[in-house]
This record gives sequence, structure tokens and C-alpha cells, in this order.
Amino acid sequence: MTLTPDISESELVDFCLRRDRPVEQRMAQRLLFERYKRAMFSVALRILNDSDHANDALQDAFVEVFRHLASFRFQSTLGAWIKTIVVRQALRKQQLEWRFETIDEQFHDQPVEVPDTITGAVLDAAIRSLPDGARAVFVLAEVEGYKHHEIAAMLNISEGTSKSQVSYARKLLRKKLSEFR
Repeated sequence: MTLTPDISESELVDFCLRRDRPVEQRMAQRLLFERYKRAMFSVALRILNDSDHANDALQDAFVEVFRHLASFRFQSTLGAWIKTIVVRQALRKQQLEWRFETIDEQFHDQPVEVPDTITGAVLDAAIRSLPDGARAVFVLAEVEGYKHHEIAAMLNISEGTSKSQVSYARKLLRKKLSEFR
């Protein structure tokens, strides 16, 4: 088994855990970080809406990844496991600053229609302009695919609050995107 950029996940994990060969271990850790950093930074940035905070969360998350890598049991992909850690770190970083908006009116769960003229950059900017709580729940539910009960547990909110924040975010996005038609 050799350490090459196309190494499998299980072999990469094995190299990262090799304390008897510290040089190979560090090279493997660097390779693991390089393999996942862009996607994980993107997740953290969508939640935190600030690149400095996202970088901090990413660094803290990878420290945790390497600290707990021996407990990874391949019940999911390595990327999915790392993403869970990144999401939790980003949420911890933002936790004290979040304010979920109280929503009195009933929202209908209508999908957000994106006009054909909207670019990915415009859509990303619209999502990033959402209020912190609504943006975080929207990203977790609609972009990352978490279920409302999972989001509720991560954020220590009710499942109903999670659902209402997604609905609120959709309403705001519909309004923002309708301005680009």
C-alpha cells in the first residue's frame, strides 16, 4: 500500500492512523485535508456567511476529524462523516449569534422557483443574504439534505421551528429572486 493521490478512503484512513510512521501519517493527513477542504469550506461558508469564520470552523473541524478518526467505522462515506463534523463546528461557531425570527403567519411550503436568467452566484448571494437562523436551517435542509428532526437536534430547536425557518427562508428567496426577473 502506497500513499498516492488516488488512494482509497480506507487506505487513507489507515495511513492517517499510522503513529509508527509519522512522516507518512502527516502526508496522509495533508492529503485527506486537501481532498475534502473545498467542499467542506463551502458547507461552513453557507452556514456562517463569513469566510474567516468558515476557515476557523474548517480548521477546528479537521482537528476534530484527526482526533476522532480512529472511531470512524465506515458506516457512511468518509466525506459524509467529515461533513457532519464541519456542520457541527460551524453551528457551534454561530450558535451565540443566531436569532431565529418568530413567524406568526402560516407559510405554505411552496418551492422556490428560480428564473432561467439567475446565475449560481446570484442564487448564492440571495441565500447568503437571509437572516442567520433562517439561512442556516435552509442550507442544512435544502442544500445539505438534513431532515427537520436532525436539524432540530443539532440546533436545539423544535422540529416546527426548523420547518417554519425553511418556509420563511423560501418566502424571502422567492421575493429576492422575483426582483431579478
